[in-house]
Amino acid sequence: AVKQLWGEGDHMAEMDDMMAEQEAICGEKAKSICDLFRDKAVRWQLITLFLVSSCMQLIGINVVYSYAYDVFIKAGISPAQTHYVSLGVGITEILSTVLCVTGRKTLMWKSYTVMALTLGLLTVTLSLQDSYSWIPYCSVALIFIFIMSFGVGPAGVLCSLTTEIFIQSYRPAAFVFNGATNWIQLFILGFLFPFIV
Repeated sequence: AVKQLWGEGDHMAEMDDMMAEQEAICGEKAKSICDLFRDKAVRWQLITLFLVSSCMQLIGINVVYSYAYDVFIKAGISPAQTHYVSLGVGITEILSTVLCVTGRKTLMWKSYTVMALTLGLLTVTLSLQDSYSWIPYCSVALIFIFIMSFGVGPAGVLCSLTTEIFIQSYRPAAFVFNGATNWIQLFILGFLFPFIV
């Protein structure tokens, strides 16, 4: 199965890791959410998962998605054509997620750096939108760069992070924790952001 998934080559190191994990959890049932919070052995993994998930919500991707339509209209794209631009944004995110092939740390730090710089430039271009006729197009390009950086970094890393840092018996509970955390944070941000604006 490993050769079928990863192709020909020497996969003994991965196989040894899998066998060692299987022996370590032999006969152990899946842990509950309460077990996840009580066990000090997985405390740092839980904190890491929470921080990465929180950064993903707080980086501003949902705000960019929410206001992208207004930026596209301000750039002179007709309302009938904005659907195609939005489709292009979605395709950009999918392609960037598929194309991420570097290490996790590299993807996270470089992507967060590019996203922070892009948000700073986007703030400037949105402030100067009425000054020059070409500025709104810069805002559109920055939205594409931001979403591409998001797809390469946090979007591509968070999905696989849970399986990489938790052993098999804790993974179901970690996935539930991650999903609940994401949706609760999304609700809070979605509820508070209009008041902040």
